[in-house]
Amino acid sequence: MSDTSATEPEAEPEVFEVLAAPGDGVPDVVDDAAGLAAVVDSLSQGSGPVAVDAERASGYRYGQDAYLVQLRREGSGTHLIDPLGCPDLSSVDRALADTEWVLHAATQDIPCLAALGMRPRRLFDTELGARLAGLPKVGLSSVLEYYLGLTLAKEHSAVDWSTRPLPTPWLLYAALDVELLVPLRDRMVRDLSEQGKLAWAKQEFDALTSFTGPKTKPDPWRRVSGTRALRTRRHLATLREVWNTREEIARHRDVAPGRIVPDSTLVDLALRAPRRRADLPAVKPDPHGARQRRAQQGLRRHAAEWLAAISAAAEIPEDELPQRGVSTPGPPPARSWADRDPDAAARLNATKPLMKALSEQHDIPVENLVTPEALRRVLWQPPQTLELASVEAALAEVGARPWQQQIVAPVVLQALGSLSGATRLEWEISHM
Repeated sequence: MSDTSATEPEAEPEVFEVLAAPGDGVPDVVDDAAGLAAVVDSLSQGSGPVAVDAERASGYRYGQDAYLVQLRREGSGTHLIDPLGCPDLSSVDRALADTEWVLHAATQDIPCLAALGMRPRRLFDTELGARLAGLPKVGLSSVLEYYLGLTLAKEHSAVDWSTRPLPTPWLLYAALDVELLVPLRDRMVRDLSEQGKLAWAKQEFDALTSFTGPKTKPDPWRRVSGTRALRTRRHLATLREVWNTREEIARHRDVAPGRIVPDSTLVDLALRAPRRRADLPAVKPDPHGARQRRAQQGLRRHAAEWLAAISAAAEIPEDELPQRGVSTPGPPPARSWADRDPDAAARLNATKPLMKALSEQHDIPVENLVTPEALRRVLWQPPQTLELASVEAALAEVGARPWQQQIVAPVVLQALGSLSGATRLEWEISHM
């Protein structure tokens, strides 16, 4: 008789080979016209897809500009280009006009590359491809581990890429980011094809070629964390003014706004509304001493600007103060549906488990089957005629791709059709 109380030995953690250096070494950084012309000529002589990546200075600089562009193509090798010395990369774009680009998390890089004159006509996104293939982790290192048995060290991913000169270890990291993108793409193509998802992926990738950046939301100052502490419309007006002031300072100094003062300080200024320099609040302590000192310095260094913003907010007439709640296009947040439209809440409630089952069936995250916003729009105002064609048309109108319409429309139709009188009553009772 076996001893069922004995525990199975723990499985040894899988060990992956760490790719420590590019096969061709780290190339010199190109930062002048002559070097760029040589890169263009070399890329033109290459063959197959081109791996593309860009490094930004997120959290350090005001915008999302690229401070290094990495390219790798078979027969051409790896190239590192400094956009500060080569701000116009349209010649690279022309050389790659008929070439498929391979990027990881393309939406992060397309806008900053477009600002340099580069935009893909065809692309393959290995991060999005990994989502469609059903991988549990979609970071570049994890995807490389899954498909190629290799991993990358990511210790320089969050550094200030606007630093000059760029340290050699950073350049090594940057070159590694494009070293295996094309072999990764080839292996992922086979996987997606075997799963019957390659055509779906191509539709997603084609849509990305027209991506211009995240949608600009109205009143961006409302996204400041901690605004629930602001009780009056005057508080909100003050927050808006000091937020705009921080934006102007950050833009002028080309520094990330959070490095001027953190959100918590803006909220504190809005609550206290100090009118004298001596009354400016102290920055709240945090575990990062350097960050606290930098914020305190920003508060004092720009004291005149903060006080002017607060005075301007105090002069705004009552009828011009910002409202606490704002109406935005599209449906309200899902948490308010039960109060605002119980029928819509019932539709959402009926759809969720069906979408979860569809996600498990295809091994694709729910948010990649169709965006949550698109699904909410259709459920908030469903088509008047409940038939497959009308639901597909409604999904198409909110931006769903053909493959998404094909597999999601039947689920939405099933959910809408399931809300018979008995089902509706049962839902209402369960939510009383």
